[in-house]
Amino acid sequence: MGSTWDWQIFLQDTGGGQSYLAWMMSAWGWTLSVALLGLVVALLVGSLMGILRTVPSKGLQFLGNAWTELFRNIPLLVQIFLWYHVIPTLFLSLRAIPSFLLVVFALGFFTSARIAEQVKAGINALPKGQRYAGLAMGLTLPQTYRYVILPMAFRIVIPPITSESMNIIKNSSVAFAVSIAELTMFAMQAGEETSRPIEMYLAVTVLYFISAFAINRIATFIEGRLQVPGMGVGK
Repeated sequence: MGSTWDWQIFLQDTGGGQSYLAWMMSAWGWTLSVALLGLVVALLVGSLMGILRTVPSKGLQFLGNAWTELFRNIPLLVQIFLWYHVIPTLFLSLRAIPSFLLVVFALGFFTSARIAEQVKAGINALPKGQRYAGLAMGLTLPQTYRYVILPMAFRIVIPPITSESMNIIKNSSVAFAVSIAELTMFAMQAGEETSRPIEMYLAVTVLYFISAFAINRIATFIEGRLQVPGMGVGK
């Protein structure tokens, strides 16, 4: 009897006026919100830091390298605790920021370090003659990056960024540590309340898979549309 699965448990009331299914859907929404907002932060900050690591300025290169090394060498869970427990005590104005946004920043900055590495690699993969040609045509360095280098480099790094986009969905599960009501916290609490952890964790696993797979399909479509002839992208 103990090994029999009971999927009807999701239709039962939690005692708070909603079913476990509704609770799980709400938790899924929180997971997607944390992950997608974190991805936006990661793409913006990571792209900027990756670009800084390739410009001919030692000061800017140091800034980009320092950011990358700092955030990729500290475990994500530790960074979340630092943002949640430590940083607000140092900067009192941050106490007014919801814990949800603090987790977004932690997740986004952690992932930005990995994206910075990939953007740097994408830029360095291009022939140096493209930069020299842009400068020779009278473009400034920012214009050369904007119109010549970055359009090609970002197409090259779509595959690894796809992987990071999928990883950020999975990494969002650490948000349970600071009481964000996402999927992992739902599975833990609902499993204890119902004594049906198998059903809860299996359902959550399916939702994580659907989320990551959807991002993979979207990114693959974009990759195919923006493929660079001869660079092997989209194959």
